[in-house]
Amino acid sequence: MPEIQRVLPKYMQIANYLRDQILRGDLRPGDEVPSERQIVADWSVARPTAARALEALRRQGFVESRQGSGSYVREGMRPNRLARERYSRARETGKIYPSNERAEIVAAGYSPAPEAAATALGIAVGADAVRRQRVIYADDHPVEISTAWYAHPIGELAPKLLVRERIRAGTLVYVEQSTGRQARYARDEMSARMATSEERDRLNLSDPSAVLLVRHVVYDGEDRPFEFTEAVYPPNRWAFEATYPVF
Repeated sequence: MPEIQRVLPKYMQIANYLRDQILRGDLRPGDEVPSERQIVADWSVARPTAARALEALRRQGFVESRQGSGSYVREGMRPNRLARERYSRARETGKIYPSNERAEIVAAGYSPAPEAAATALGIAVGADAVRRQRVIYADDHPVEISTAWYAHPIGELAPKLLVRERIRAGTLVYVEQSTGRQARYARDEMSARMATSEERDRLNLSDPSAVLLVRHVVYDGEDRPFEFTEAVYPPNRWAFEATYPVF
């Protein structure tokens, strides 16, 4: 029989929590991270546990120490946000982007669903579906092209999806509120391919350039898909990170 996984050590749980804050943009390059004393107070752990958590983040390349000052998010960190980071930030803060990021909605309306979107949503290829595309900027540099697709009925229940204006709380929260369907889990598939001419133009890439492609499907509590997104990232940025035990 499969064994239940052991819980991560306390120091790693603390390190993962701080790492997630960095990936979400709550802690930005140059920001000071909690000190050992603060971690001890917040997490009710011993000083060596707090010290080991910060050391793990240093060894993983997320933070750097400054003599006599403390620990800071490493300068030059340029992580992209995957959907999971944006979802958690939106639910906790009501805002999907940190202060140095913004999104420009470049397309919104009904379009024929391509094969990947149709397969993911369980609709016919070429059927009218909601298409909503945005370009995301970090520090005024384009870092992601994201194209979300929804089945036609969702557009009738959530008409803001059809308008080229930002939805401040995030599209998923808005779709949940509009349809009464709640997101329960999501699945990501990641691959790489050559950038299209449109992608090169929007991301300021040379020809040829490779891009990272993330296909993201959101499911409700009845395992029904209701959002499919293709996100394209430039080659000079990384878009995901995971720390996990090896048994």
